Amino acid sequence: MKYATRINSFFRNDKNDLIEILSEIAQVDGITHVDLNYPEHFNSNSVDEISSALKKNDLKLNGIAPRFRDEFINGEFTNSNVEISKKAIAICKESIDVCRSLGGETVTIWLGFDGYDYPFQLNYSESWNKIVQAFQEICEYGSDLKISIEYKPYQPRVFSLISTFGDTMMLLNEVNRSNLGVTLDFCHMIMKGENPAFGLCLASEKNKLYGIHLNDGNKLNDDGLMVGTINLPQTFEFLYYLKKSNYDDAIYFDTFPVRENQVLECEANIEMVNKISKSIDELGIEEIQKAIDAKDAISVQKLLLKFIK
Repeated sequence: MKYATRINSFFRNDKNDLIEILSEIAQVDGITHVDLNYPEHFNSNSVDEISSALKKNDLKLNGIAPRFRDEFINGEFTNSNVEISKKAIAICKESIDVCRSLGGETVTIWLGFDGYDYPFQLNYSESWNKIVQAFQEICEYGSDLKISIEYKPYQPRVFSLISTFGDTMMLLNEVNRSNLGVTLDFCHMIMKGENPAFGLCLASEKNKLYGIHLNDGNKLNDDGLMVGTINLPQTFEFLYYLKKSNYDDAIYFDTFPVRENQVLECEANIEMVNKISKSIDELGIEEIQKAIDAKDAISVQKLLLKFIK
């Protein structure tokens, strides 16, 4: 399997140089890829410097994620200030350029501020249409790359405009561009009360699964906890469908080690996924599918017991 980890988890008071961080990440056994935020991770280093550091450390770029900070607090694509909304689209286009330069394939867009906090605060249809038009423009500019939507139900806004798997798939349909897909964040799906494997299965069957952010959480917050530490059975099911779909891109660990050593935390994520993957392989896709097809809770319970033997 290919694994990528969250670069910001490695920044700390005694180390905040991106080039040094890439060298540290490369020492984690199993990490093959990294995701970079634009423009955040390019403020102190040029594209050429980062490209050299990736090659030196035998790391590949999984993708670029545009990041919108305080200037966009009232919205990215839906901002009532037209110049700010244009700037948000421009950042996405610049992210596409950088992704091309570094040999990446995917630009993952999360619109954290395109939402609302109060009733009557937003013209819903107008805002939705602005998002549709923005993605059409971005997809056409980056027609040679995969443009992926990462949805999240809330935080930092009380309500996000793109908040569910259903919202996202409807948006993909309305944008109607062949290179637009979805990145599924396990914890975001848990926050919304969704079953992560269900969305993964459908997105994969429609060839719209462009990225995976793996983590865990306690349902109400974007906790970014280590993989499989809270919702273990659902993590098993999620990885089963991921393997069944022959997903070949990197699994990105979007976890937040606040009190934990970042290297050990990353290694724990890799160890957990490898262990689950091995269990799935040992039982076999066909054997697991038999339990699913039985549609029987006792059969499922016996399957879980086999996983944790």
